[in-house]
Amino acid sequence: MPPVTRWFLRSAVLYLAVSLAAGILVVVPRALPQAPRLLGALGPAYVHAFMVGWVTQMIFGVAFWMFPKADRERPRGNERLVWLSFWLLNAGLLLRVVAEPLNALWPGTLWGWALVPSALLQWAAGLAFAGNVWGRIKGKVAP
Repeated sequence: MPPVTRWFLRSAVLYLAVSLAAGILVVVPRALPQAPRLLGALGPAYVHAFMVGWVTQMIFGVAFWMFPKADRERPRGNERLVWLSFWLLNAGLLLRVVAEPLNALWPGTLWGWALVPSALLQWAAGLAFAGNVWGRIKGKVAP
């Protein structure tokens, strides 16, 4: 298993644990009206931690590892591009997980603008990953 795949998968499992805990915290205000407002504002961050942190990173890690080989010299394509994808995705996700609840608590502040680079980082990560695996998607070669 390539090192970048291990990083994607370990990060995915970490985000799974974080998102499951956040999922519990999101529903606390329904049971305890005196709970901090921040807990109720975790909803979008919880969804992003789960879908991007757990699901997307798991898919990226396994896809990079298991897709067909590109060629003999570089069987998995440009590994630097996939590392770039890993760091961009996680930087964007961490920024989103922090900025989203704070923006919900204080709309119209700088926190709302922090969501823009967060989204751009995640979008760039997706493009970098797609750019690497695109050439590995091939049909069968006729005998």
